[in-house]
Amino acid sequence: MPSVQIGGLNLFYVERGRGDVVILLSGLGGDHYLWHRQLPAFAAHFRAIAIDNRGAGQSDKPDVPYTIEQMADDVAGLMDALGIEWAHLVGASMGGFIAQMFALRYPHRLARLVLCCTSFGGPNVVPMPSESLAVFTDRTGDPETDLRRLWAISVTERFLREYPEALEAYVAWRVAHPQPLYAYQRQLAAVLAFNLETQVSQIQAPTLIAHGTEDRVVPVENARRLHARIPHSRLILFPEAGHLFFIERAEDFNRVVIAFLKGEEPSG
Repeated sequence: MPSVQIGGLNLFYVERGRGDVVILLSGLGGDHYLWHRQLPAFAAHFRAIAIDNRGAGQSDKPDVPYTIEQMADDVAGLMDALGIEWAHLVGASMGGFIAQMFALRYPHRLARLVLCCTSFGGPNVVPMPSESLAVFTDRTGDPETDLRRLWAISVTERFLREYPEALEAYVAWRVAHPQPLYAYQRQLAAVLAFNLETQVSQIQAPTLIAHGTEDRVVPVENARRLHARIPHSRLILFPEAGHLFFIERAEDFNRVVIAFLKGEEPSG
């Protein structure tokens, strides 16, 4: 199984394809499986690498405080270990936090940036609806129960109804690769401490901000606020799609992002 050691931490990743490097960063609790509808498409054009963040998937899960800065440094450490000088980054939700932090800490190593279903953090974001917040904070500790509750707020009701097999495959994977409750709480604490509102204007990399209009986890207004603060960024919204819009609208998302990463003009 591919992994690299970064400061004593084993970081797991999967890799497909060849060419310019695209690194995919998952959200809170998620692992590389979150990108299972992107990896084959991206691998046809790029060297696509999806990381299991510290505390999730098959990476190490130390019971110590985590920070978004650490996770950005983990990305840089993986690049060092694999001999990668620069890369494109695609980050979803918490992965978008990591990608923003990387853009500020390692600007010379970032080519293009794609921020999905995320925000700049801090007190001036549009907060998660209370019913969604309860799902994130009131974990039962039973992976299957928690994942089914999470999926129900992360996709639209229509997708849930029309593609039940997507949920079953996701649950089966995550139950087979569970995240301990303490590790989830360590990641959650890092998320809650994140705030780059006053710094994102310093991001210089060409940036695409993508969001589902029916996101019940990170409301879509956060994408507009992020777009307003990152110079020369592009904003593309995906209608009738929720937080995991890149799963719900995978074909459209892949087309748009591949075009953007190639320097072409993306269209929604």
